[in-house]
Amino acid sequence: MKAFVEDFGVTIRQLREDRGWSQEELAERSDLNRSYVGEVERGRVIPSIVTAQKLATALGINMVGLLMRCEQLEQSRLARRINLAAIAC
Repeated sequence: MKAFVEDFGVTIRQLREDRGWSQEELAERSDLNRSYVGEVERGRVIPSIVTAQKLATALGINMVGLLMRCEQLEQSRLARRINLAAIAC
């Protein structure tokens, strides 16, 4: 569960940075507090589904697309672990 929360935060940060936005700009666009957006990006809080929807909408992506990006990040992280384990053997 912790890894997913962290992946969600990384995904939000990547999407925000891709748009050239500050945390403050994303917070304004999603009607959230800037410090809360920072906590989401660092994976320190578990956002509600309503908050996730606000972030997705502000970033111009639907929830399915947002969750798919999280899943892709998780799969990439898993593949790296497998490769490292293979090298270690």
